[in-house]
Amino acid sequence: MDAHAAPLTPDELLLWQSLGRLVHSLPRALEEDMTRAGVTMTEFAALLLLSEAPDHRMRMSALAGASGLTPSRITRVIDGLSKHSLVRKERHGQDGRGAEAVLTEAGLRALRSAQPAHLASARTRVLDQIPRTC
Repeated sequence: MDAHAAPLTPDELLLWQSLGRLVHSLPRALEEDMTRAGVTMTEFAALLLLSEAPDHRMRMSALAGASGLTPSRITRVIDGLSKHSLVRKERHGQDGRGAEAVLTEAGLRALRSAQPAHLASARTRVLDQIPRTC
């Protein structure tokens, strides 16, 4: 790193401070917003990824990679969603070694029900917080 970096301009400083506030407060705020909608942010992300996948199914390893979660964490998330019949786990059809997560009709309905809260949260918690000068 350059110890002699140029100072931030007023606009850069405003952006940097805004980003700092978002980084610290955003995860908790998003989680609160989504929990009121009936799913956690992590569950919503998994449901969304499955909704966009061909045939609404993904290998667990691919789902973990796409969501940025560890394989053990995505397994816990999918197991929790399975308990509510939002997702089901199946053996991979071709090789039988891996498991796939499959979005159910109930899961698709839950996703659609939570989407307005997700969009409102994105707007109020992130987009509306970015200064217009950017």
